[in-house]
Amino acid sequence: MALDVNGREQDDNSDAEGHKGERNGDMAAHRDENEEEEEDEDEEDEEPKLKYASMTKSQGPIYRNGDATSAFLVAGDKMIIGTHNGNIHVLALPSFQPLQVYHAHSASVTAVSISPFPPPLPSGKPEGVHRLTAEPRGSPARTPASANTASPAAKSPRQQPPVPATPSNSIYIATSSIDGNICVSSLVDSKDVLLRNFGRPLQAVALSPEYKNDRSYLSGGLAGNLVLTVGGRSGTTSTSTTTGGAAAAASGWLGTIGLGAHNGTDTVLHSGEGTISAIKWSLSGRFVVWVNEHGIKIVRSNLYLEAAESELAWKGINHIDRPNLSGWEEMAGLWKARAEWINEDGLEADDDDWSSESTRQEVKAETASIVSTDIRSLRGVPKIKPIEKLVVGWGGTIWIINVHPGGRGTGKEVGERRKWHVEVVTKLRTDCIISGVSLYTPSLLIVLAYITPDENQRDQDTSSEQGTPKKGVHRRQNALQPEMRIIDIATKEEVCMGDTLNVSRFESLSATDYHLGVLPVIRSSSKVVTQRGALEVMGTIGGGIWDATMYPTRLFSSAASIRSTGSNSDKPSGGKAGSIATTDTHATQSKAQAPHSSILTRGMKIFIQSPYDCVLATRPTISDHLLWLDTHEKYEEAWKLLDSHPEAMSGIPDRGSDSSPSTPTKTQGSLVDFFADDSSQGTLSGSRNTYSQAEKEKRRIGEKWLQQLVKNQEWVRAGQVAGQVLGTSSRWDHWVLVFAEASKYKEITPYIPTTQLRPPLPSMVYELILGHYVSRDRLQLKAVMERWPPELYDVSSIISAIESKLKFGDVRPDSVEDGETGRDWRILKQSLAKLYLADGRARDALRCYIELQDADAAMGLIRDYHIVDALSDDIAGLILLRISPEQQKSAPLSELEELSDEPIRLLVDEAHHGTVRPDTVISQLQHRDGMPPYLFFYFRALWNGDTSTSPSSPAVQPTTPKSMNLAATEGKSLVNDHADLAVFLFAEYDRPLLLSFLKSSQSYTLETASAICDQRQFIPELVYLLAKEGRTKRALSIIIDKLGDVSQAIAFAKEQDDPDLWNDLLDYSMNKPSFIRGLLEEVGTAINPITLVRRIPEGLEIEGLREGLSRMIREYELQDSISEGVARVLRGEVTMGMNTLRTGQKRGIKFDIVHHARPGTRHSKGEDVPNKRPEVIKPGHCSGCGEAFFEDGMSNPPFHTLTPNPLPLLHPPLPSPRPISQRQPSHPPTELHTLLAFPCSHSFHLACLLTYASSPSPSNPANELLSHPPSSLTEFPRVAADEEVPEATKGDGSIGAKIRHAALLKGRVGGGCPVGVHRGGG
Repeated sequence: MALDVNGREQDDNSDAEGHKGERNGDMAAHRDENEEEEEDEDEEDEEPKLKYASMTKSQGPIYRNGDATSAFLVAGDKMIIGTHNGNIHVLALPSFQPLQVYHAHSASVTAVSISPFPPPLPSGKPEGVHRLTAEPRGSPARTPASANTASPAAKSPRQQPPVPATPSNSIYIATSSIDGNICVSSLVDSKDVLLRNFGRPLQAVALSPEYKNDRSYLSGGLAGNLVLTVGGRSGTTSTSTTTGGAAAAASGWLGTIGLGAHNGTDTVLHSGEGTISAIKWSLSGRFVVWVNEHGIKIVRSNLYLEAAESELAWKGINHIDRPNLSGWEEMAGLWKARAEWINEDGLEADDDDWSSESTRQEVKAETASIVSTDIRSLRGVPKIKPIEKLVVGWGGTIWIINVHPGGRGTGKEVGERRKWHVEVVTKLRTDCIISGVSLYTPSLLIVLAYITPDENQRDQDTSSEQGTPKKGVHRRQNALQPEMRIIDIATKEEVCMGDTLNVSRFESLSATDYHLGVLPVIRSSSKVVTQRGALEVMGTIGGGIWDATMYPTRLFSSAASIRSTGSNSDKPSGGKAGSIATTDTHATQSKAQAPHSSILTRGMKIFIQSPYDCVLATRPTISDHLLWLDTHEKYEEAWKLLDSHPEAMSGIPDRGSDSSPSTPTKTQGSLVDFFADDSSQGTLSGSRNTYSQAEKEKRRIGEKWLQQLVKNQEWVRAGQVAGQVLGTSSRWDHWVLVFAEASKYKEITPYIPTTQLRPPLPSMVYELILGHYVSRDRLQLKAVMERWPPELYDVSSIISAIESKLKFGDVRPDSVEDGETGRDWRILKQSLAKLYLADGRARDALRCYIELQDADAAMGLIRDYHIVDALSDDIAGLILLRISPEQQKSAPLSELEELSDEPIRLLVDEAHHGTVRPDTVISQLQHRDGMPPYLFFYFRALWNGDTSTSPSSPAVQPTTPKSMNLAATEGKSLVNDHADLAVFLFAEYDRPLLLSFLKSSQSYTLETASAICDQRQFIPELVYLLAKEGRTKRALSIIIDKLGDVSQAIAFAKEQDDPDLWNDLLDYSMNKPSFIRGLLEEVGTAINPITLVRRIPEGLEIEGLREGLSRMIREYELQDSISEGVARVLRGEVTMGMNTLRTGQKRGIKFDIVHHARPGTRHSKGEDVPNKRPEVIKPGHCSGCGEAFFEDGMSNPPFHTLTPNPLPLLHPPLPSPRPISQRQPSHPPTELHTLLAFPCSHSFHLACLLTYASSPSPSNPANELLSHPPSSLTEFPRVAADEEVPEATKGDGSIGAKIRHAALLKGRVGGGCPVGVHRGGG
């Protein structure tokens, strides 16, 4: 509905009259639309921006005894309602359980205010709630409508248990009434209540945010006075000093001098501008707004003033004029103004895109906080005072006002004080009377619009009322239903059609009878610890407050919105509820109903209160959006929404279930969760699998989407959608047949699944499509054959169909299709070749590719199936498969190489496999015109080992360095068999490869190669060949004469290392100064520098001689220095080695011996030494035989020489007075034996050691060195006990026998201790 908007404050009367006529016309058109809504099928419905639910049934006790609501306020977890009978009902949200009910006034309540506003959320004291629910709570009894009976004393507080003193309950409630009284009562303390009479009907009251401390409030009404009341004694009834009576004046005068009853003081802050209809403190408490008949007033309060601002309290009133339009002069005092201070943190997000809902749910923790905490932080003295936003609706005009707080200057204004000021941001006019207004999002307004009927409608309503008079009805009966509108602030137009609210008895209601209350979005921070509050515990009464039905009954019937059906049409949303006891004998026990699911919805909650109804408006959930799309046949949007957000099914009951939807099993949450927005909402875990339900729903909606498109003949789009929404083989079978019956093959083919479904899609479906394309559309056949794997259909049936087409000449090579000759014939042949391959008929497929002259396909087939032998008689034809005759004549060698690369590699590969030998290739290519280049390509590929025919053939391509080396080695061997031909080809086409080949191969003929290089003047190659022949002098002369390269000549001479060659080089160079200088600089130490200098001819002028000599001398000095350093290092290492050797030779070896002879049996001379080794080697025992070394007391004991390894004692020493001996059974006592000890502490008899070493451990290959012991011990010289040692040999270690003994011993046991070797010790 378009709005007539104007940002100016003054308009002429003619504009006003035109505006009024336009408004009446719009309303008549709106009614016509409602009457013809079902008949107008062409008009597209708009999705509602709000979802509505009736809360009237939850407020049943309020309407007893014919009472009706007249004032309303909702904040935090409280709803406070004033009635026409003067009753005050305090309800807890979301359960709507009454916390306190009392009779405060004798007439209609006009306004409600609380302090603090908004109250804090519950922090949780369940024991108080249990006490609350266990005690009876009754309804208030009606009292006579008089000032005395309306006093607080008239209440019956004993009938109601005290409200627990939790932070959320510690609030004060102030109410005003047309009886002229202000009642201020504490919710938790029944004695803290006062009643003050102002003598005139009151329209507004506003408690100070700090009422608990300053006991002040503002009030105003028909007297036109804005009165600030401070103080007052609890439990008393007093009269305002503004009434003008003698008693009031005396009470005020006595109170000022301290003799009165301290009943408070009243100060008139402003007066004289007509009725005051609204008063509101700002959320921070710094400002107060009130509206009288002249306009809007904003003033600085006395709260939170800085020292420099003390004089600003209640001064400097800012004024905004009312519109200067017709009707305002008479109606300004009758239209009730609606003022609302906005908490911008509690607004819904502007984003209305469901696809970004998950993004909206990710709210930053630092910005997510409890609104009440934010508001309390505003009431301090922050460093930066925020701008406060105010929305005022009055009559048909809406103002959006920013109040700038002022304060200390910044920037250029630093040091100065900025005065607070008011800025009207937006002003707009509507065609209705504003009954409530607030901000919905930062850019959208919500307006509760009261619609006034036009003159014709008013006359009709009047006549109908006269025909059917009703007893007791004195008000007009022609009012229209109120509307909820959402207006874009920027465009000043409605974003959607207004939602008409069907409330009870709307015909008799006026604009002042409706109220709008908003619970803002509360974003709970992840850092805030959520506790179970009192309200949550109350919710457990009667089966659980949180177990509410997620799919509420639709209460609104309009196609554009969800309409309320009144208080009598509600159905319970939960199961059986418990009851709360009451002392009212005239009332039945009230059942604690489970709260409606809508009130448990996250986000902003908008309450619309009429005298007989309460309606809750919330933002539709994603489930509501899905249902609306489904209902309005917007299947595409519904399917996409469900695809991206399967959780949308969590709020929708199972399809096809007639029973009521199951209650989600959600554990009890906190009130923070109740008041939180979607950004902090978690997913409810229902009793069913949400995602499986979402998949079923997607299939159902997808089918409807397809049916819709097919019905509208949108076949192309239907094919695309089928690929998205169809997921089962049965549904694909059905829809493919639907498309085939309509001859829409092309539309469905690209989307038919190419992967096997479970169960699989019948092959008949694919064969049906292919058969159609074989007969009708070969281009589509080509595309389909490339995309569909042959496993999907019966290959033989399609082969038969294509062969039939080709056999009967329906398609020929010379047929023309779309101006192209043979197009369809080639397509059928290509398709047939692919089908042959799929059927295992590779040779038939090769014939098809040869007919098509498709080199790529043919080569790939030959490579993959190894059927190159079919073309072994025509190697040239295979190579020239991609080369045309024109290219063969004129193309450069690089292009010919690229075109023939694949067949060349294929031939190389076959040469390695022995299928096509190089002799066959050479015989067919060598003497054929134009083929030598390809023979060169073949030889080069063989030499380099290029056997892979394609990078995509891993079975052929060498994949490891080892396999590549093997291929190259084998290829070189094949080339070497034809080395002279290779020299010719490389010299003709690749000279760098020639030199490499000459150096690597030994198979070519030197004379032939030299002749080829000499003919082509390949000097480096010729020099190499001459040197290889031994003709070094000629090679050197060629380097000097033809190349003139002294560096190369020197390198050649160094490489040959022939003194005669150096002399020749010197002889050739003596008449060439440049050569002499080069020799001086580069020859180094290869020749004697003195010889070089002496041979320089005298008088020969050599440029750079000094530098050359200097460089040669420096090089010699450097070489001499290096040699000297190396010699020093070598001498040092030799010295260290000798020292180590001498130290080791001088080191003693410890022998353990047994001092007492061990009894045992001596073995006779010549017996074998036992081979049994000891399991445990003990100190003082032989490690070979296990016998102990002991000291013998005999007069002529055997003598044993103790010899360390690896240098045994070369000669046994003479006997000593106490010789060390051994009583060894295997060794005769008359013979001296050598003992060997190793540094590892193992000791052996020599014979035992040799025997031990003769059987190496099989696990240690290192012991093979010890596996061949001597056949007997005779080869080791022995010295008998009675043998005289020659004097010449005593103490001399160089005698032949000892040398031979030591050498033989070292050869046998030089590897170290055999025990260490056998045990892995080394």
